[in-house]
Amino acid sequence: MSNRAISVAALIWGSSIFLSRIVGLVREAVIGRTLGTGPDADVYWTAFVLPDFLNYLLAGGALSIVFIPIFQRHLANGAPQSAQRAFSAIATFLALVLGLATLLLWQFAPALVHLVAPGFEPAQLEKLTALTRILLPAQIFHVLGGLFSAALQARDRHAIPAFAPLIYTLGIITGGLLTSSAEGFAYGVLAGSFLGPFLLPLLACIRERVLFLPRLEFNHPDLKLYLLRSLPIMLGFSIVAVDDWILRREASLLDAGAASSITYAKNLMKVPMGVFGLALGVASFPTLSRLVAEGQVAKMHYTLLSTLRTLLVLSFAAQAALTAGGTDLVALVYGRERITPENLAAIGALTALVSLGLAAWSAQTLLARGFYALGNTWLPALLGTFVALLSFPLYGLLREHYGLFGLGLTSSLAILLYVFALHTLLERELAERGERVEAHWSIFFGRTLVALGLSIGIGKGFLLLLPQDTGFTWTLLRAGAGSGSAALAFVIAAAMLQVGEARTLLARLKR
Repeated sequence: MSNRAISVAALIWGSSIFLSRIVGLVREAVIGRTLGTGPDADVYWTAFVLPDFLNYLLAGGALSIVFIPIFQRHLANGAPQSAQRAFSAIATFLALVLGLATLLLWQFAPALVHLVAPGFEPAQLEKLTALTRILLPAQIFHVLGGLFSAALQARDRHAIPAFAPLIYTLGIITGGLLTSSAEGFAYGVLAGSFLGPFLLPLLACIRERVLFLPRLEFNHPDLKLYLLRSLPIMLGFSIVAVDDWILRREASLLDAGAASSITYAKNLMKVPMGVFGLALGVASFPTLSRLVAEGQVAKMHYTLLSTLRTLLVLSFAAQAALTAGGTDLVALVYGRERITPENLAAIGALTALVSLGLAAWSAQTLLARGFYALGNTWLPALLGTFVALLSFPLYGLLREHYGLFGLGLTSSLAILLYVFALHTLLERELAERGERVEAHWSIFFGRTLVALGLSIGIGKGFLLLLPQDTGFTWTLLRAGAGSGSAALAFVIAAAMLQVGEARTLLARLKR
């Protein structure tokens, strides 16, 4: 039953995130063809750093992880009114803190942008301040909307939380198309944040009779529990969050276009990461949490491992595709109008470098939720913060020696280190409880890495047979042929090497 519940939820989330990533590619195409890799593109992408910091400081990305168990406990005890009071108390507190924090960051934005992008020119810093102030209020909608979505997920209502981000992305596209400017994209972010992540879940909560009734109950036990469990996420600046911030800060010290180039490469890598990693992580958490609550920790571990192995196979197939057809994919998505051939090739190479960490980026969403299901929110946050502190000098060192490529490599090394340590500590905690299930990772990785190397070689070899043409049709053919052949070659090779998850995937593809 638990695997079926995950499958249904994963289908909803996978479908929504897949559509979101497709629409996201359209957004990337519009931004790339409008702003290119010029100074305005650098400013636009860097303008997200302070708003994202506010979201992270209030554990916006972890709302569902922290709030769902609290809300589910009341529902399981047959006390929906208690669930309603907890919901309103937490929402009221977040609304007050968000309003105050937004005003403070708005006021001090001119001083803070110097820390965010120390390499920008004065004109860029002035524009960065303006765009940051446009984007800041959007976090109010994201955080409160995240709480509404978490309440819906706790009731196994996944459709609205899953598909609301599509409206957000469409808002960005609309703003950019109407104005063809960085300011237009920023206002699109603001409008999309209100209409999608906030308004849709709010209306769905009203329909489910989960009402936001302001309650100034700062002593409410569930508010205290929420803050206690969120505290490590608020205080710990994990590599998962700060990698983007560090990349853009360090890139501002390089030539114009560096910040947008590394962002374009990482955003392309995030497409499969979201479709596979985020979908399975979000969909699996309610079931993992429920199994732990029922005392079935060994079953939780088995469910997590089986989901993780499938996730890794899908991620390696995507890595093969991005590495083999990277430059053509970049040209297809971002266009050639505002990006030079040299920059396109550089972004393609950067995509291959950041894709070295694709499997780790995907896996961390699931492994962290294993800890959260066990009630441990401190360890992933503290470990992520330690890795960030350990890696921070490396970003600057490799930037000085290898430029953007050094930044791309450091990003992958940092997330790989984090996931390796996270998995090791999760296995140790489960072993101490006597609930550990053997994973046989050495055999799994030995076979999949061989398949990965073979598939990348096949994909690149296939591209040698096709002419180098800058027309859209040939770019589409080359991107599809190189990436598609590499991904398919990985699945076939892994299946031939007796990787069970690849054999299952191949059988489904045949059907």
